This record gives sequence, structure tokens and C-alpha cells, in this order.
Amino acid sequence: MRVRNLAIAASVAALAGAGLTLPLAGTASAASTLKDDYNGDGYRDLAIGTPGSNSVTVTFGSASGVSASRSVTVTQNTAGVPGVTEAEDEFGENVTSGDTDGDGYADLIVGAPGEKVEGKPTGSVTVIKGGKNAFTTGGHVLNAPADTAGRFGEATAWTDLDYDGSPQLAVISGDNWWFYSGAEGRAYGLEVDFIPEGAHLDGMVAGNFKYKDGVGFVLYGERADGGAYTAHMNGGVGDYGYESELIAEGGDPTATRDAATAGDVNGDGYDDLVTGNSRDGQGGSVTVRFGGDDKFGAPVTYDQASTGVPGADEADDGFGASVAVGDVTGDGLPDLAVGAPGEEVGTVGGTGSVTLLKSTAGTFTSGKAWHQETAGVPGVAEAGDSFGASVRLKDINKNGKADLATGATGEDIGTTVDAGAVWVLRGTSTGLTSSYAASFNGTDFGLGGASFGTTLR
Repeated sequence: MRVRNLAIAASVAALAGAGLTLPLAGTASAASTLKDDYNGDGYRDLAIGTPGSNSVTVTFGSASGVSASRSVTVTQNTAGVPGVTEAEDEFGENVTSGDTDGDGYADLIVGAPGEKVEGKPTGSVTVIKGGKNAFTTGGHVLNAPADTAGRFGEATAWTDLDYDGSPQLAVISGDNWWFYSGAEGRAYGLEVDFIPEGAHLDGMVAGNFKYKDGVGFVLYGERADGGAYTAHMNGGVGDYGYESELIAEGGDPTATRDAATAGDVNGDGYDDLVTGNSRDGQGGSVTVRFGGDDKFGAPVTYDQASTGVPGADEADDGFGASVAVGDVTGDGLPDLAVGAPGEEVGTVGGTGSVTLLKSTAGTFTSGKAWHQETAGVPGVAEAGDSFGASVRLKDINKNGKADLATGATGEDIGTTVDAGAVWVLRGTSTGLTSSYAASFNGTDFGLGGASFGTTLR
């Protein structure tokens, strides 16, 4: 199904197939302080990872939001980007950002956990330099250290580990964790390895969970027996892993192998942990743990049977498959977006939806569901679209309110199966609005049936 209300010039689509769709110069004379402003124009940009095509598409923010006509698509075949695109690389499986070289422009940090490097475990992380003409001045690649079974780059984070004013890069593989002293510096592993034998890590989120002046990490994935695994670690440079805590595992419904995010949803100065468990109960759930002085609060779980949460708790909804926090209303408290890519809309199964739950002092009992049959949202709900497979909340048009980006990785465009598509809905003081909604899909960038929108950053 082709998304409605989207007109893309043929020349843009043609350039997409070549790598760089539109070299867009920033208009600002001074560098931006935003973590994800790649061209320095003062607006946050939206990065879309499509590991099925080994690519990352960046749509540049503006006062009018984002559109496919203001974008750059980067692959390992792009001039200046290290490496060569190979089918198994999964370039774009993980995407983050940060100013790694101190020039004031955000750089694109891309994980490719399937990358094969002779003599090394699988996986790589590529840093591609931002600038006024973003991604045209090259980058560098980090390969897997020896002490791992592979899939280096499964997740990354750019954060100030030791609060000295200079952020560092943290990376996980399938079974280990490292940080780098500089963008191209030495890799330092865990001082105390607390990760269970045979565990496979899928994700990581950083935050000030237990100390307002110190960063902790939540790692999640699966144990060797297939049960979920979720753990937290504190520490400083040289002793990471020394203070670790098992948060939940196995069949505990508050454990996750799917998704996690962090934000201060109750306004007390500590980051709170939000996890999704799409397998919990019938239709899935999300769990909130408040951060606090040296401890997490008791888990509070929401599903589609909870008061104020729209919908019904039905088998295979996948509620919690993706989660994001951001202040949509501008009231100072981050709200919560939850993807349910298996949600039935009307009588159409697996079309998917996203629920926005507003924060009221850290509780979430007021929400609204959004999908392709919601008035003003481009598209038509069809079986297997998986709308809500990915979600991100960020203020793209700089109005002080976070906008929702969501992907539908199963979206068919014409005869192209699973082309994938992304929608952006604007934030307002009353919540999300479908007015001025933007949408674009994988064929607009020449990516074919590659599940565009797998990763949003």
C-alpha cells in the first residue's frame, strides 16, 4: 500500500540509490550544541536505520519538520565512509549520535553487528562526521575487540561516563561491553564481568538512574536458556561492572529483551527506566521503574487492560515491542510512546498502532492510540504493516514539544513487499496532532523491500 499525501521528486529518489540523496548545508555559522544536529542548523535531525539495505537515512529537521526531500542516505559504499557494503553487515541495526571530534557538529554512529573482518570477531561501529555539508568528510571504523563471541555494535551509547565534560562511546556485542577513551581510542572492557555465561545482549540504555552526577547502564537481552535478561551497572572508568544489579530475568514480566528507554518522567532529577515486554500476558506490557538515590523504585506495569490505556489486551498485539520517552506537551515531564506492531485495527490483524501515554507526575493513565486509520494519518491499515515497530520522541521543529516518529517495517508500497515506511506526527500542548503529518517510505530512497524504519534515532 502506498502512503497517501506524499509527493517525492524523481530526481531525489534517483540520487538516493547512489548513496547521498541531497548534500544539505547547514545555515548556522556557529556549531550546534544538539546531540543529533548533524548539519549545525540548530534543528534536531531524524536518523533512520535500515539494516536490510545496509543504510542509514538522515532527514534534516526544520521549522516545518522533516521531509524526504531534505535527506542524506549513507552506506559503506558512500565516498569517505570506511568499508564495503556486504549483504550480511546489518549496517544501521543500531544508530546513535554525538560530537565525537569536538567540532560542534553531531556525528553519526552506526552499528553493523554482522560485519565480517578477517581475524576478528564479527561486528563494527562506524563514526561518520557531521558538518555544514554533513557526511561528506569521511569517518572511521572501530572493529570488535578480541574478547567477544561477536556481533560487536549490537548497541551503542554516547554519554559522559565519568562526568568530566567529555563524553565517551559505549558499545555492546552479543556477550560483552566496552567504552572508548576517545572516538578512536583504546577499548576498555568490564572490570568485573557479571554477564551470565551464554547470554546474548540485544540493547543498552544509559541514564542517571541512581546518581544525579553519575551514569549507569541497563543492558538487556536473553539468557542462554532463552529467558529475558535485564541488568543495571554503575561504576566509573576502571571499575565498570563492580556494582551490578540483576533487575529481572526469565519469565518475570518486568524483564525485557525487546526495548528500553530512559527519562525523568516524574521530575525528581533522576532518570527513570522504561522497559517493554511484548510477550507479557496476552498482548504485552510496559514497566516503569523510578530512579532514586542508589536504588530503583518498585516496578509499575501498564498494559492495554490498565486504566486510561486505550485498546484491549489481546493476543499478539505486541504492546511494548518499542518504547520512547519525550515531552510531547511541553509541560516539563516526558510522555511515553508505546508501539504495538501486532495490533488489530478494525478487523485487520497485524496492522499495528502507537499509544501515547501522558505523564502525570510519573503515572500514565491517560492515553490515545494512533494508527493508519486515525483521521489525518497518511495511509490505510493493512495486514502485516507493523505500524509501531519502532518509535522515537524528539523535538524536530524546535517548538519545545517532542514529535513522534514511528516505523511500519511491513508496509508494502505498490508491488514492493516490506518496503517499510516512517511517519512523523507533531507534538502540541494537548498531545500529538495529525495536522502536517509527514510520511515517507523505503522506495522514496531507492531502498526496495528492506523494511525501512527498523531503527529510529
